[in-house]
Order: sequence, then C-alpha cells, then structure tokens
Amino acid sequence: MADHSSSTNSPMDIVFVCSGNICRSPMAEIVLRHRLAEHGLSEAVSVRSAGTGAWHVGEPADPRARATLKAHGYSVDHTARQIGPEHLDADLLLVADKGHLKDVRSLLGDTEDPDKVRLLRSFDPTAPDDAEVPDPYYGGDEGFVEVLGMIERAVDGLIEWIRQNR
Repeated sequence: MADHSSSTNSPMDIVFVCSGNICRSPMAEIVLRHRLAEHGLSEAVSVRSAGTGAWHVGEPADPRARATLKAHGYSVDHTARQIGPEHLDADLLLVADKGHLKDVRSLLGDTEDPDKVRLLRSFDPTAPDDAEVPDPYYGGDEGFVEVLGMIERAVDGLIEWIRQNR
C-alpha cells in the first residue's frame, strides 16, 4: 500500500468493482464520494469504479440504482466502464463478492499485496468478514435499498480506515 501520510500530495486511490458497473460499484463510488465530502476528505481520496465485464460499458447506472440513490439524497452521475490496467494501480480495490475478489486478484497476479483487494463489506463491523454485497440486478427495487444500506455501513467503516491510513 502506498504511503499517504500528510507529507505527500497524492490522494489515496480507491476503486470499487462489481460485475457490470451499473449497480453495486457505482452505488459504492457515489456513497463514498458523498461521505468524503461530508468529512472534508474529498481531496485526500480519488474514487472510481469498474466492472469485471464489458456488458454495460458507456451506459448510465441501472435506473433502479439511480432512483434508490436519489431517494436517499445522493446525486448520480455515472458511466459504466470495465476494469483495466488504469484501475489496477489503485491503492485499494474493493469488490462486491468473492467472484470479483478472485477475478481482480487474478488480474493483479501474485506479485501484489493480497490486502490490496478486499471485499467491501469487510469494512462493516456488523457484517461477517466474508460477507458479500448481493447483486440486486435480477430482483426488485427493495433489493437496491437493501444493498444501499450494506454499502453505507461499509463506507462508514471505510472512512475510519481512510483516516487511519492516509
């Protein structure tokens, strides 16, 4: 992990990863940006998101994800992208589920610190260490609300981690 003490000017770089970059990872990106602004940490952290697949590249976030975020006070501006080399140099890659964990670690190879890639919910003190963010894509609107709650709890823990590690 890069040194992000107060003596350096480069922001910590965090990338969220899910399958298509239209539900879970953009929701997490948007929530973290919002929380960073609330805590005066926007300049300290660069936040991006990407998907493991190219199915939705160039599309906006899922309409249900956008509606859920807007209903909970978040502004939404997102265009889906696929993970690539420009994401792999991030300080921390946070994935939605164990499949993404395996995929991203495979992209990085064995030379990288395994703690560079973590399950997002590992930052939620109320969740088991191996808890995943389930994919709400094939369900109804209530799944997006449930996922947003999981993301918000994890991001609150992530904010504390950022404070300790920047």
